[in-house]
Amino acid sequence: MMAMQYSFTLPADYDMEIIDRRIRDKGPAMDGFPHLGFKAFLSARRGEYGSRENLYAPFYLWKQPEGAGDFICGPGFAALTDAFGRPRIRHWIVWSAQVLSDLANTRFADCEYRAIEPYAQLPHLRQQEVALAKQETGGKHVLARIAAFDPHDWTIVRFGLYAEAPPASGTNQIYRVGHLSRG
Repeated sequence: MMAMQYSFTLPADYDMEIIDRRIRDKGPAMDGFPHLGFKAFLSARRGEYGSRENLYAPFYLWKQPEGAGDFICGPGFAALTDAFGRPRIRHWIVWSAQVLSDLANTRFADCEYRAIEPYAQLPHLRQQEVALAKQETGGKHVLARIAAFDPHDWTIVRFGLYAEAPPASGTNQIYRVGHLSRG
């Protein structure tokens, strides 16, 4: 499995209804995409849920990396880059993907990036992250928890899907989920 995210920071006075409309219009095109676990169409508004910026930042869970390659080389991504430019795409190797079968109530997401300390014991860190993801899924309106790492930048990503807004921790970015596609 592979997780992937790109993000566009939009001007403070940007009309976020444009992003909402884009998600409504284009989101269903990803439903049933091959090798996709899910795509969460995410947006954040400056001043809401602790966000300091207006963001459009989809997050993907791929069952197979071929799906990511097909998407990035396809017409949907070409239309995105025509509208917003070519983003830097972050991607991670998934350690744990705890996803409930029913995601119909998904309304919010959060994402937290953490640096892996130099010389951290990776097997122990992996075990901790997997246990945390399993422990949190299903409780407090948590519908999914992803724990993944990037061995290039030595970072961990913790990603969650929620029925209700999660608390802002100061280290997580909270998003609205405008649409959720499943493969």
